Amino acid sequence: MAKKVFLKKGMAGARMQEIADKSKINKSLIHYYFKNKQTLYEIVFNEVFSVIAPQIDIIINDDSTIEDKIRNFTSNYSSFRQQHPDLSNFVIHELNENPDFFQKLKSHSKFPNITKFKLQVDKEIHQGKLIPINGEQLFINIISLNIFPFIAEPFIRGITNCDQKTYKGLLKVRRTEVADFIINSIKHK
Repeated sequence: MAKKVFLKKGMAGARMQEIADKSKINKSLIHYYFKNKQTLYEIVFNEVFSVIAPQIDIIINDDSTIEDKIRNFTSNYSSFRQQHPDLSNFVIHELNENPDFFQKLKSHSKFPNITKFKLQVDKEIHQGKLIPINGEQLFINIISLNIFPFIAEPFIRGITNCDQKTYKGLLKVRRTEVADFIINSIKHK
């Protein structure tokens, strides 16, 4: 239950009493096992991050081509997001609210490392497959173009005047559209 409360309300909005009530246990029992809200929050956040980080790390560090990595990331992120609709918003919000905590995450065993990805981008540029592009910028573009439509859904739906069903259809099409867009922008012609 703590996970649900933290995912919905974040660290600042979550209350130990609410977690206890939803868990149907005494609040003092939670404090006995976890000492305080910060400790419980860090356990939940690490669990959540342990779901997201390996997904990113596996895709960017496998042996596929950059084009395949882009397609795999886009497809897998959409599927992941459907299975875990609150996780991305939670992680982004909490990282912005508590940047010092992010430093702790960097020691996580599955924290994404883009070194291999950047080297591969450079290699494919030298092979004439890609136009000259900075590997970090490409990674940021991939992440941004995939995550933004989910975290900014109310904003985008408002501007595009889409209802929920239409927006879900747009996101489904986006699985291939965003990958094609990125790939077409970096392919050497």
